[in-house]
Amino acid sequence: MSFRIEDLHHVQLLIPPGGERAARDFYSGVLGMTEVIKPPVLAARGGCWFRAGGWEVHLSPVPDFTPARKSHPGVLVSDLDALAATLEAAGHPAEWDPHFPGHRRLYSADAHGNRLEFLEVVRD
Repeated sequence: MSFRIEDLHHVQLLIPPGGERAARDFYSGVLGMTEVIKPPVLAARGGCWFRAGGWEVHLSPVPDFTPARKSHPGVLVSDLDALAATLEAAGHPAEWDPHFPGHRRLYSADAHGNRLEFLEVVRD
């Protein structure tokens, strides 16, 4: 092959129409991600984008929104316990799952119920 996959650029999740404020509160406020200004041609469609740690999440409104309860991004983090406490304090329960070798992980949901997986590498 003459091509190679280099990195993850973004994950797109759906939100209900008008859900940008709640998305900003969660992704910027709770997770501390930086909002990315969308190009004007795309901003006209609504939604919002956020970036942190080499990945982006693009949130797009759709009329018949249903949260993604199984599909999800898996995000590597440091200090998973601190993230869990931050999520819990903001009203987003952390569901711990010990079944991923070499990692600690938990699931939570964003402001619209989309599933998110957070992982931390276990260092011996």
